[in-house]
Amino acid sequence: MEFFAEYAGFLAKTVTFVVAILVVLSAIAALRSKGRQSTGQLQVSKLNDFFNQLQQRVEQAVLDKAQLKAVAKAQAKTAKQEKKNGTQKTRVYVLDFDGDIKASATDSLRHEITALLSMATAQDEVVLRLESGGGMVHSYGLASSQLARIRQAGIPLTICIDKVAASGGYMMACIGEKIISAPFAILGSIGVVAQLPNVHRLLKKHDIDFEVLTAGEYKRTLTVFGENTEKGREKFQQDLEITHELFKGFVARYRPQLDIDQVATGEVWLGMAALEKQLVDELKTSDEYLAQRAKDADLFHLHFAEKKTLQERVGLAGSVALDRFALNWLSRLNQQRFW
Repeated sequence: MEFFAEYAGFLAKTVTFVVAILVVLSAIAALRSKGRQSTGQLQVSKLNDFFNQLQQRVEQAVLDKAQLKAVAKAQAKTAKQEKKNGTQKTRVYVLDFDGDIKASATDSLRHEITALLSMATAQDEVVLRLESGGGMVHSYGLASSQLARIRQAGIPLTICIDKVAASGGYMMACIGEKIISAPFAILGSIGVVAQLPNVHRLLKKHDIDFEVLTAGEYKRTLTVFGENTEKGREKFQQDLEITHELFKGFVARYRPQLDIDQVATGEVWLGMAALEKQLVDELKTSDEYLAQRAKDADLFHLHFAEKKTLQERVGLAGSVALDRFALNWLSRLNQQRFW
């Protein structure tokens, strides 16, 4: 027990000291970052190098010295001929979008698109590897508008879907001139959904009043705590129907080959069935497509990485430090227990 008392005192002092340091550093970080916008950095890597390294590693393991020499000679000859002919390969700009409910990846996507539009031409191509189950209407509306910039610039846009592009995710995908899907990817869900709980009867049972004051007949249609009316439900449903019609019109604009009334039911389909309904144009994984393109084009992967502020870095470092301290403390307790 004496050990625990001493260690508790030591722990309290240490935690107080660490918290004090974090508070001071956070205050300094807040003052330094005040009035400054967060910045980031565009990272560009050539994917051809990645594919070449994979191939070379297999060749080194499989081929003998004579065969490796012959392969190297053939590659050098091809490179020399291309240089002599002044051959300019097509450029393929590869982007990634991993969507959450708020389409948070749009913050990076917008900068990546701005960057590539400064270089890309109609002879190039943009490939977006898209994964999203959808989310907020306005968030995915903005993400889709960013992709529309590529189409408006006359640059071919290919969308690759390996797992899912549903609802807002498909709203983005439909902008592509070509949509490529893995055979069992989930696609569709061209519909709108909204749901919320209502605890008005529970509050009324316990004699708790909750008032909702509005200016404007439809400022608030459905609420969580107030009493919902049939008129409010009808208006809310009407708003959903209007949003759905806008969604359908948007998809039909970019995919006129679709029977929009048949596919805009909110249903989802796996890639093979989606191909039959013309929701996608080809069944193939993004790996297969990019590996093929790497044979005759230069592939550049763009990723805009947001720089964390000093305050965020301090918070992260503090969290890690406290986690390590807790683990060490538990370890010492376990050692005491078994020793």
